[in-house]
Amino acid sequence: MSKIKFITTVLFFTTTVSIFSQEDDKSFDALVTDRPDATEASSTVGKGVLQFETGGLYETFEANNTQSENYTFNTMLIRYGILDNLELRLGWDFVEGVTKVNGNKLNDVTSGLSPLLLGIKIDIAEEHGAMPEIAIIGHVFPVFSASADYRPEYTGIDFRLSLSHTLSEKSSIGYNIGAQWGDDSPEAAAIYTVAYGYSITDKFGMYAELYGDLPEDSSANHYWDAGLTYLVSNDLQLDAYFGTSITEGQDVLLGAGFSYRIKNRNK
Repeated sequence: MSKIKFITTVLFFTTTVSIFSQEDDKSFDALVTDRPDATEASSTVGKGVLQFETGGLYETFEANNTQSENYTFNTMLIRYGILDNLELRLGWDFVEGVTKVNGNKLNDVTSGLSPLLLGIKIDIAEEHGAMPEIAIIGHVFPVFSASADYRPEYTGIDFRLSLSHTLSEKSSIGYNIGAQWGDDSPEAAAIYTVAYGYSITDKFGMYAELYGDLPEDSSANHYWDAGLTYLVSNDLQLDAYFGTSITEGQDVLLGAGFSYRIKNRNK
């Protein structure tokens, strides 16, 4: 898929759902998404709700005069609530990787799908006083589901607890803690995220986040990012963000996307 075709498709779909969303049932609260930050939300979408969260991102890293650039054209996550406290999750990324040496682009461009994300999220507890809202999330990433260029050596597995606290009418903090296995290494790695969110207006929001992983036998990786969200309607949200790594591994991260909810009116 070319970059121009992807951008055109996203703009067309965003415009279409924006017009349609003006007729949405306002009795629903604004959607809560798992993007654009790395911190997964501590709530499920609700029974009968279908939610799409997608976007694109660009990241780069340079070391020893060799620059790696990755273009992710589709970071799709589909969430569907089969119960009020249980959702099914399906996700995939379409990635293109480019390598440059001393500014010269090499011919060995990689492209294709990364392993599918298959998972569930379960609500465990609602927020009450000092008790945070809590959900548990688990994913598996089958090796066979990836394109040849992005097929890892091991099947990936991760799980995490997602927690959040309301700080005020305009601010909240969310954090995840868990572990992951697989990809190109059999070692386990602890994972963490901490994100602060603030509502600038009823429509505009912002966040800042720290996240990373701590492998058993390798150096830890730490990152930060920050971004803006815009609520077009209760069922459509746009986002944009940027970031980089604190340790080595990422020089620039830029991304944008949108999330859209389809509600079951017969619920």
